[in-house]
Amino acid sequence: MSTAIASGSAAGFSQEVFEQFLSSRNEPAWVSELRREAFAKYSEFLEQPLDPEEWKRIDLRALKPSQFHLVTTQAAAEANAASGLEANSDPAIGTLLADRAEFAGRVIHVDGQSVISELSEELAARGVVFGSLTQLIQTHGELLKPYLMQKAVKHDQDRMSAWHAAFWTGGTVLYVPRNVRVEAPLYGLVALAKDKAADFSHTLVILEDGAEATLLEETTSLHATHAGLHVGGVELLLGQEARLRYVQLQNWNHRTWHLATQAGHVEKDGFLQWTVGGLGSRLAHTHQDVSLDGRGAVAQVNGVTFAINRQVISYYTQQTHRAPDTRSDLLYKDVLRDESRVIWRGMIDVEKGAPRTDGYQRNDSLLLSTTARADAIPGLEIETDDVRCTHGATVGEVDQDQILYCMCRGLSRHEAMHMIVEGFFQQVYDRIPVPAVQETLSQAVERKLGLGRDT
Repeated sequence: MSTAIASGSAAGFSQEVFEQFLSSRNEPAWVSELRREAFAKYSEFLEQPLDPEEWKRIDLRALKPSQFHLVTTQAAAEANAASGLEANSDPAIGTLLADRAEFAGRVIHVDGQSVISELSEELAARGVVFGSLTQLIQTHGELLKPYLMQKAVKHDQDRMSAWHAAFWTGGTVLYVPRNVRVEAPLYGLVALAKDKAADFSHTLVILEDGAEATLLEETTSLHATHAGLHVGGVELLLGQEARLRYVQLQNWNHRTWHLATQAGHVEKDGFLQWTVGGLGSRLAHTHQDVSLDGRGAVAQVNGVTFAINRQVISYYTQQTHRAPDTRSDLLYKDVLRDESRVIWRGMIDVEKGAPRTDGYQRNDSLLLSTTARADAIPGLEIETDDVRCTHGATVGEVDQDQILYCMCRGLSRHEAMHMIVEGFFQQVYDRIPVPAVQETLSQAVERKLGLGRDT
């Protein structure tokens, strides 16, 4: 398949558009300089083909970025005021917030602009910072400057990271000081409301040594028929002995393109549990890197994907071991229906200074139709001795006898399918010890199971 984005792709994000965008931002000089460096790299990358190892199975010819536009601060404010988002009166937003009342803090973005930012007084008094990146870059710039796109997602990595770094709009920051434990989960939402809006939200999580937190983020489209584009970035930075549970539930409508660059770094004896839910979008591609940088660092990476109709959902994952006695465990489970396709390309990379590495990756796919397709490509690159690295992948069709067994006991076919799908995903759910997060994932999967081919 072609890896080229359609001709004219730079038209919507040209030099002229970039300069107009930059002039509309009220940001510190160091942020503007980072943007300029990123746009220069983006312009260079446009003249180069995308990495075939990552993109050769993904067809981007139908993506025309020039059709999408960034929503200015003024336009977003007018739209939000018209819909009453400040008062949480939008039905879609209101329902989500009602279901997320148990969280200790909430940050809501619509079309790249922050509309709600809340954090409990108790956490704020302990030095926790949680809110909009756009706002915090003004008030906490010196705190964020050493981290923002400096250690994980870098603007010179590839075309997508450069594109994101030049045009990032809204986004969420979570900073937890040394030895502070945030026991209640935090919640973030990124939503698209306007037709053909582009979202470039960025998530930055910083946990200092000994800190602990749980963050659930969701993406959603407020209108089922509106086209959208998301070019996102996620950075998860964990200090020594820090513990982070991070869940991102991608649930755009089926007319939204999702392109994400995500990276996590874990220092000595730190623990990162990272769960990705892939349910929405027309086409989604997530580049996910986990780097274990300190001795004894551990990462557990989980994925739950449910694709229907002609959705294409793709992952390119890398588990990099850079220090001794590190451990990574990746488990992705996919359910496919209709003519959908899921692609997973995984790599465990063990560097020379990482003896006694224990790395594992597994991808299991369940086909609910004979026309769905799952591609699983695991890989290993080992540059040192005394390691234990294994991988596996399975693809199988749903057992019709199981469906018949359930239906013979009074369940409808839909209920039987739901039980089978839930059972298939249960292994991932069981890894997440936060009931609110488990319930959120389960409810999203149940809603997806009821969607039809006309979605």
